[in-house]
Amino acid sequence: MAPRVLLIGPPGSGKSTVGRLLAHRTEQVFADTDELIELDASKSISDIFVDDGEPAFRVLERRVVLDSLKNCDGVLALGGGSILDHDVCAAIKLFNTQGGTTVYLTVTLAGAAPRVGFNRDRPLLLGNPRAQWQILMDARRSIYEELATIQIDTSEISANIIADALAEQLGATA
Repeated sequence: MAPRVLLIGPPGSGKSTVGRLLAHRTEQVFADTDELIELDASKSISDIFVDDGEPAFRVLERRVVLDSLKNCDGVLALGGGSILDHDVCAAIKLFNTQGGTTVYLTVTLAGAAPRVGFNRDRPLLLGNPRAQWQILMDARRSIYEELATIQIDTSEISANIIADALAEQLGATA
């Protein structure tokens, strides 16, 4: 069974936190593709980047995300960069036309910084993390916006309030 709600957005937007809360409020299961990738690879995403490189990570990510879009029930949080894959985008668009809801959790750099911490566990943010985050957002923003059926700025709102609002907005569809 396919998920009912997808959460997309950049690192630090709250996809995992809001997803868990939303799933609990709507009595659904929650899955996070980053966690599924780590289970599949038996190592952390950081280790995948270091050991195998970003191209190998993206191949694994694509497979896990496409599988999750078909088989995960409930609320599914996608890794921030998964939307860069053409087939993933096509699958999300199909999901939306079939009654699914894709929520784009947007966040400012100032809102993301304390959440992400810009630490070593974010391989794409190494070097100058704030500048890297902004580059990622500039490249991805239009894709997130195109795929979203709902958009929420999480910069200054607690995950609990966002999950409550989403649960109410989704009503019987969640």
